[in-house]
Amino acid sequence: MKHICILGSTGSIGTSTLSIIERYPERFAVASLAAGRNVDVIFAQCQRWRPLVVSVATELLARDLASRLKAAGLTSTEVVYGTRGTVHAATLPQVDFVVSAIVGLAGLEATYAAVVAGKPVGLANKEAMVAAGEILTRQARRGNVPLLPIDSEHNAIHQCMRGGAAGEVRRIWLTASGGPFRQLPQDQFQHVTVEQALRHPTWVMGRRVTIDSATLLNKGLEIIEACRLFDLPPSAVRVTVHPQSAVHSLVEFVDGSILAQISVTDMRLPILYAMSYPERVSSDLTFDMATLGQLSFEPPDFERFPCLRLSYQAAEAGGAACIALNAADEVAVGAFLEGTIAFTSIPRTIEVVLEATPPRHPETIQEVLQLDEEARRVARGVVAGFSPVLN
Repeated sequence: MKHICILGSTGSIGTSTLSIIERYPERFAVASLAAGRNVDVIFAQCQRWRPLVVSVATELLARDLASRLKAAGLTSTEVVYGTRGTVHAATLPQVDFVVSAIVGLAGLEATYAAVVAGKPVGLANKEAMVAAGEILTRQARRGNVPLLPIDSEHNAIHQCMRGGAAGEVRRIWLTASGGPFRQLPQDQFQHVTVEQALRHPTWVMGRRVTIDSATLLNKGLEIIEACRLFDLPPSAVRVTVHPQSAVHSLVEFVDGSILAQISVTDMRLPILYAMSYPERVSSDLTFDMATLGQLSFEPPDFERFPCLRLSYQAAEAGGAACIALNAADEVAVGAFLEGTIAFTSIPRTIEVVLEATPPRHPETIQEVLQLDEEARRVARGVVAGFSPVLN
């Protein structure tokens, strides 16, 4: 029996994780939950799962939740809040596995604390590995703590790499659907609307991730994450556009063999894989080969999708550049979603921020968070300088 901590229990990954725990009660149980501000949902989760600890965003929300739990007769759940509360939830002695699924860097300190505490971590959060991957992987190696990817692409690579030794890998291939603008002429990008960019052809995801998929920045973050997870240089991490999204990623070995992982586009599969590793558990998540049809692969267009080029640039530099890439993108995507900048201003913002970021490799999580805030401040200044008329 594995007792699970879910960081981000009210999000899509969190609720999918709970559905797996419900499907396999003989294998998994809830130890602790951490959420944000959705007290109604976290209250319902506490009623259903009776966690030892639950963490929410603020002290006010914690009081509200504690009051509701007391009225419902659920007095055995400890209610905590903020970063300290999330760290507490992730490092409970009873926790056997941590699912890190809090969006952005809000869960970074708890994820790092879990690794320090020796807890295996399932990473569903790109930002933590992009911004602090050098620190996280160093600590994980020091403590021999497994970092298991839940992102479908990196999970696929992890599965394929079981077919050979690390030294036998020539390169890995991350597949990208190409997003909604795979065939859109470049001169039309400046007219892209928020509604168009949120219309992903394959996956149902959060708003920022969906916009990142439209710019291919999402794939750029995955390049950096792959370099850190699998200890590979950026030159050994390639991207191929695969509109069918059936092949989740591929690993090419030195003898020319290529292993690909194919499965349904359902995040429960990589979550189950990570939580069960090294065992494979029987599930009903079957893939219908009759629907496979044609598989096509094509190189990405770096001119039409400059975010991909900028991501390789950041991956080569490492450290502060990767932090700046993620921070600038989050600020720019937020501005685009609010309608204050154009779609084409997203890569322009990232490029300016990268140019303004001096080389630096942080040694602590606090340094990472400081560099992140500095990059956001620069990005906000860049965004404020764009003319709504011109964009």
